[in-house]
Amino acid sequence: MNVKLVIGNQNYSTWSLRPWLLLKAFNVHFEEVKVSLAEEGLRERLLEHSPTAKVPVLIERDLHIWDSLAICEYVNDVHLEGKGWPHTAKDRAKARAVTCEMHSGFVAVRGAMPMNIRAKRKVNITPAVAQDIARIEAIWADHHRSGWLFESFSIADCFFAPVAFRFQTYGVELNEAASQYQHKLLAHPAMALWVEAALAEDGILPVDEAGEPV
Repeated sequence: MNVKLVIGNQNYSTWSLRPWLLLKAFNVHFEEVKVSLAEEGLRERLLEHSPTAKVPVLIERDLHIWDSLAICEYVNDVHLEGKGWPHTAKDRAKARAVTCEMHSGFVAVRGAMPMNIRAKRKVNITPAVAQDIARIEAIWADHHRSGWLFESFSIADCFFAPVAFRFQTYGVELNEAASQYQHKLLAHPAMALWVEAALAEDGILPVDEAGEPV
């Protein structure tokens, strides 16, 4: 097996989930290397795999890729024959736009609602968080009649997968169309495998235990 993917704790690591989900969803065989994100000795552990001391990292032969979107683009080019993005140029452009919006934006939701699959918690919804939720809800409500954001499952869906878990953990109520998309994403067989692994972990990262238990 030539492809390795270095990931963090599956209960918490949103960035790790995205390329992992793409590889699993498209049946690309890879070796999973899990590194604990516990604070003590973290930088040294991660530097063994990545020059940025961050996860995820894809390793294939002598190639190391240490950004989640760059990993997905590489997998799409090399292993998926372009099937990771929609078929038409118009949809590919839109898919890349919403993916990049997720990749670099929604800072308020990221800060207030860390992914924490094992938990059910309540956090304060500030105006900034509410604004992020409304924008994500609008993107999800505009999903294709297939149920995915575009005609078929794509990198765009992978990038919003951590948010589906976040909204579930913190009890975010969505309109009917956005909720339908969230439920479809959560029901993906590869998402179920990720949840199974997250529930089997026992490590706790205090920084990601936001809010109060419900």
